[in-house]
Amino acid sequence: MRDYPLPSSISKLALLSDLTTPPLRLGMTQWSHNTWQRKFYPTGTKSGERLARYAQVFNTVEGNTTFYASPSHATVANWKAATSDAFRFTFKFPQPITHQMMLRHSDAMVSEFITLMQPLHERIGLWKIQLPAAFGPQSLPDLKRFLTAMPTSYNVGVEVRHPAFFAKGDEERALNSLLIEHGANRIIMDSRPVFAVPADTDALLDAQQKKPCVPVHAISTSNTPMVRFIGDPTLERNDVFFANWQKKIPQWIEEGKTPYLMIHTANNDQAPELAAHFYDLLTQQIALPPLAPLSPEDISSQMSLL
Repeated sequence: MRDYPLPSSISKLALLSDLTTPPLRLGMTQWSHNTWQRKFYPTGTKSGERLARYAQVFNTVEGNTTFYASPSHATVANWKAATSDAFRFTFKFPQPITHQMMLRHSDAMVSEFITLMQPLHERIGLWKIQLPAAFGPQSLPDLKRFLTAMPTSYNVGVEVRHPAFFAKGDEERALNSLLIEHGANRIIMDSRPVFAVPADTDALLDAQQKKPCVPVHAISTSNTPMVRFIGDPTLERNDVFFANWQKKIPQWIEEGKTPYLMIHTANNDQAPELAAHFYDLLTQQIALPPLAPLSPEDISSQMSLL
């Protein structure tokens, strides 16, 4: 195990969720999930209080809701109130910008969205551009224009689905070169676990029908590489697929990068447990700050010792 040097101003007992400059950002694709009641949210937690509880353990979240609909000003303010300066959101640009307009002629919509999210600008770790499979090599000039127009202070992640961008040919090299040129992160989708087994549950069947099945290219094009890992609901079947990430993520940390690790499971019921398990595996490779307990009962026990 290799030591990660924590900032001298921070106690080595500080939790991952406390650190404003952590070695790793660990989170999931949502903070509110009904099946997490009692096993993750303390008894009596209301739906509007779930983000605050989530942010006590994890230090990032993928904000999928903005892909489908823009939040109200009041909702943005509530998200800010529920988190600290140590927390980072990764919000998707709205679907009309990325999928309907394919990044073209969208300046007004982009400006409106960025203005709406202004109260959270300091807590947005990654502005996410998720592109459809129809966005291929012929559309790279549109991506270049879009990235050029983004403020240089914004950290951007790009997720692609077109097969040419996974073929290790000239088209993929052109994409990677473009991202490196603009300091944008290529988001890595690892959906191998849900496609490696028969669809023996409704959750797996749904995942195999909806999730992209693309090759895993563990390339970092900027300083905050993001891995989206979609796990098998049978948790013990995931370790074999995480083995390479146990090596790659510590390598990125040692290079001075801050990886984002976003954990899904097919229905997300077991996502908190899988995220904590993978974090434990990473601590066997590199020294990391402790993760806060998942269980509300463990929180109560921990507090009684203080």
